[in-house]
Amino acid sequence: MTARTTTEGAGDAARIDDVAALLTAAAKTRTPCAPVREHLGATDIDAAYEVQRRLVAARTAAGARRVGAKIGLTARAVQQQFGVFQPDFGVLFADMVYAHTEPVPLGRFLQPRAEGEIAFVLGRDLDLPGTTVADVLRATDFVLPAIEIVDSRIAGWDLAITDTVADNASSGAVVLGTTPFRLDGRDLARVGMTLYHDGEPVSFGAGHACLGSPVVAVAWLAREMEQRGQPLRAGDLVMSGALGPMVPVGGPGRYRLELDGLGDVEALIEAGNEEEDA
Repeated sequence: MTARTTTEGAGDAARIDDVAALLTAAAKTRTPCAPVREHLGATDIDAAYEVQRRLVAARTAAGARRVGAKIGLTARAVQQQFGVFQPDFGVLFADMVYAHTEPVPLGRFLQPRAEGEIAFVLGRDLDLPGTTVADVLRATDFVLPAIEIVDSRIAGWDLAITDTVADNASSGAVVLGTTPFRLDGRDLARVGMTLYHDGEPVSFGAGHACLGSPVVAVAWLAREMEQRGQPLRAGDLVMSGALGPMVPVGGPGRYRLELDGLGDVEALIEAGNEEEDA
């Protein structure tokens, strides 16, 4: 299967440029913008991915290093939170990745929310058409417990699928555990999840909430990215999607994720911003 392409006329190019400029300004000024579906429409996913591609290219040209990809909108609970009932993907950069208990500056976000996930690290490329669950299992080097701090440049999280796709799948930051786990004999669909905020449980879930299993979600991602000419490569970090409802991050605090049989990870959200902490 060849990569998906779109034929852009002058009008299409203009609206894509307009949306890219709006999202860039929202990120730079830390001021959310109106839903970009006003320009893209609510269903033109190809146009939304073209906006994402241009924003990713601009970040790469400015020196950002791509380290993998993330899947969004995998858990039914999250889909119901936004009324968007299909998954999407975005790109991860090195400056989005933090380690267990490493301080994460609250000021880098606009409207942050936390969710518990399982992160995959690939040991092989996943670049063949029709990637299967078996392909994902063979390609996975190890998995890690992970907290994703999702964010949106769209005011009030007022999203259609085109809004979140264009906005790099509502990406913010990820916090990774530091103990790797092999997949041998593990059924990730049965992994239970509890997310705590300052010691109080705030979200519950399980692996089966993520498209049936996080392995199924990664297979979906591999097929989708190959079709769009952006295949997953050996060494990529893949955030496989939420295992339960996301929760608002209203200020500084500790978010601790516990996964049955896969350890735990803690995100330490601190006041301040990246410029102050640099």
